[in-house]
Amino acid sequence: MNNRRIKSEFTIRPFDTIEEFTECVRLQDEVWGDDFSDRVPLAILKVSQRLGGISAGAYDDNGKLAGLIYGMTGVEGGEVIHWSDLLAIRPELRDSGLGARLKAYQREELLAAGITRVHWTFDPLESKNAHLNLNKLGAFAREYVEDIYGQTTSILHQGIGTDRFVPTWILDSERVIQRLEKGRQGPEMGADEGAVLALNTVNDKGIILPGEPDLSLDASRILVPIPLSIQELKEESLESAVLWRQATRAVFSCYLNKGYEVRELYRREHHSEYLLVSI
Repeated sequence: MNNRRIKSEFTIRPFDTIEEFTECVRLQDEVWGDDFSDRVPLAILKVSQRLGGISAGAYDDNGKLAGLIYGMTGVEGGEVIHWSDLLAIRPELRDSGLGARLKAYQREELLAAGITRVHWTFDPLESKNAHLNLNKLGAFAREYVEDIYGQTTSILHQGIGTDRFVPTWILDSERVIQRLEKGRQGPEMGADEGAVLALNTVNDKGIILPGEPDLSLDASRILVPIPLSIQELKEESLESAVLWRQATRAVFSCYLNKGYEVRELYRREHHSEYLLVSI
């Protein structure tokens, strides 16, 4: 793959030297914790890059690694696809837009190689990740997997398991073009009109908790609330975070199995809401 750069205060390019690959491993520890056992080692980063994968970093003006993106390319069902395994940003640069820039770089590189379908995973309870993946990038999700990684040692995963959406990102679709090239970074206005709540929220002494899931809806559009910040909620009340996992697991498993698609995320005053659309 070529060495194109995205115009910004960062230079985004493939890792090249042993020192750069080593720094990539160190950044994984910084983001997910020193005890994180699922880090991608140097050898796999290099081999994946050689076989059409992406192992690239964003460097600031001083040459410091600010973020990284890593993924593997393979064949699924006879189609060449890319699995985007890691997206990591230094803690002080989160919410800076660098994550979206790294994904845009990834898209350019993959399109140049003739690859148009990308998958990865993200926690349905992570509102910020959902906003990036659905609203900014234009991905959608039709698959929910319970505890896909088992119990990991990452401080970000502990306590509530590793349930994940598996989003699909069609790089040359009109939805993605509108959001990444034409600047319409959703959610789609008015798309939630007439949608029915599958899960109510309850305010318990300032903590927003899930109500009883409704798994019997037959609406074309369904809204599913999640906490504004699951990490902050875990620090305040792990028991409350577990309740959110249990309730949303029931809802997402039910409706995605019925043929719904997770399409948008709306950020309300006290919580966020997914929009699920019957397809």
